[in-house]
Amino acid sequence: MAATVVPITATFAAEVGELDLSSPLASADLEAVRAAFLDYAVLVFPAQQLTADEHLAFASNFGPLERTVQLAMNSERLRVREELADVANLDADGRLWKKESRMRAFQLLGNQLWHTDSSFKAPSGYASLLYARSIPPVGGHTEFADLRAAYDALPDSLRKRVHGLRAEHSLLYSRGKLGFSDFSEAERAAFAPVVRPLVRTLPQSGRTTLYIASHIGRIQGLSDAETMALMTELTAHATQRQFVYTHRWRIGDVVMWDNRCTMHRGRPYDDLRWPRDMQRATTSDAADAFGALENASAGAADY
Repeated sequence: MAATVVPITATFAAEVGELDLSSPLASADLEAVRAAFLDYAVLVFPAQQLTADEHLAFASNFGPLERTVQLAMNSERLRVREELADVANLDADGRLWKKESRMRAFQLLGNQLWHTDSSFKAPSGYASLLYARSIPPVGGHTEFADLRAAYDALPDSLRKRVHGLRAEHSLLYSRGKLGFSDFSEAERAAFAPVVRPLVRTLPQSGRTTLYIASHIGRIQGLSDAETMALMTELTAHATQRQFVYTHRWRIGDVVMWDNRCTMHRGRPYDDLRWPRDMQRATTSDAADAFGALENASAGAADY
């Protein structure tokens, strides 16, 4: 059967049925997915059974695969392949992480901030595909915010203010907001800030969108206090209920989102009790070549 696309919300998230992502898709089905992704920006593929190779093969239809930021953290052993982000509460041996785990401090609360994947890299992130291998019985949902709709609803005065502004993105900024500053000099170099516009236009659709994240620490031309105030205002606006879809995970779900025009955050769960094995493939934005050149000195493309 051909792929079916059923809207979850009117213009944001949709569920794609009748597809088995473990095998290469027919060209018509792949084009249907591409069209739906452009329209909705968040797609849900239920009831999948994927190996790591199959997960990555499907993701590669949407651009070059990134490698995990854990490669820049030399003290951390990988549990999964380097092309996957390990969004789990498990250590390299597959055991629940400890309360004092460095990766718990780095990852858990950081993922609970509103963010977009790889805005701190050059090139930045395009498609993320998160696969649920195991989930807790309570909590652990993921919320997504539509930054296209949020831009469309900006008051005129705020819209004029943000046009032309450029922001610095870094993991150092987002983790610093949580009090995490345990970075080596090599890690600080790897996570050096990259510069992005606060507003961007998507080339395929021509739609204008905000491009904001907790990774923003400075906005050029503004003081730190002004940056904080503006980011608080924009984030509060963009995450109003009418712009947000909440995904309640089922084992086997693959959720795919467009990092150029969405933010997301994980919700709390009892991470010291229940395993939550989520693995994410993310692709680079092939159209962001200018960003890669502009930020080449940051070293952010090394992982």
